Amino acid sequence: MSSLLEELARREAAARRRIEEIREQIAALTSQMQDEQDRLSRLTITRETVEEIVGEAAQLLDEPDGQAEAADAAGTAPSAQPPVLGVVTVPRWQPGMNTAVLPRAYRDAVEIMADAGRAIRAGQIAVAMGLPDEAAKREGLRSKLKRLVERGWAKEEGPGLFTVTDPVARQMAGQDGVASRDAIASSPVG
Repeated sequence: MSSLLEELARREAAARRRIEEIREQIAALTSQMQDEQDRLSRLTITRETVEEIVGEAAQLLDEPDGQAEAADAAGTAPSAQPPVLGVVTVPRWQPGMNTAVLPRAYRDAVEIMADAGRAIRAGQIAVAMGLPDEAAKREGLRSKLKRLVERGWAKEEGPGLFTVTDPVARQMAGQDGVASRDAIASSPVG
């Protein structure tokens, strides 16, 4: 009977060693997977940023031709100022400035935050923009939101909670208010 108990104890100890080895392998694989996910996220953000820059640069290259055609029609010479290429510009917010000065993704984010009327997370904004709810998309958007915070368009009310600043909200409400007043003034009853 004692040899049976010794054999069971030996097998139990061997099983515990195998379990510990498997746990170590799982920890190593989990660490490797996290490193690869981080790398994928950075690469995705870099690719999206490059696509954004290249898209805007291509748009700037197209604009001089349009300016030349408009100038020819008006009989004046086009501006001699060369276009700035490869720069994504998010200007610092100033009174009277509206979202039309922002690149499309930034403009969409500001409008979504203003419509929400409260602080929301990058993931919620991404979904509202029609982006997939993926870590890479959220991180790319989060960097845009941080840039909007730096430039005075938005504020971070808590860790990861973004909303437009009060002056931007008032400005945007004023834009909507002007359109509403115009519609009321032009109505037959108004």
